[in-house]
Amino acid sequence: MDAAKQRDIASKGGQSVPAAKRSFAQDPALAAEAGRKGGQSVQAESRSFSRNRELAAQAGRKGGQATQGNRSKAAATRATEPSE
Repeated sequence: MDAAKQRDIASKGGQSVPAAKRSFAQDPALAAEAGRKGGQSVQAESRSFSRNRELAAQAGRKGGQATQGNRSKAAATRATEPSE
């Protein structure tokens, strides 16, 4: 299948969802609900973070570092932009 046809099919899937529910960034409560549902669908013995707390801690640190890095980049960009 060519790339254009694949994009067309994928976009139809996204369009079938109401705009209010398309982005978790717009609705954190919706994201939290989806996360809970996903967690409940996995058997307890298959949940890697519940079995390995160090793995969970590492993932949390990595996420925090990524967030901090994005903030630093944004601040640097603002500092170098000319003011109007």
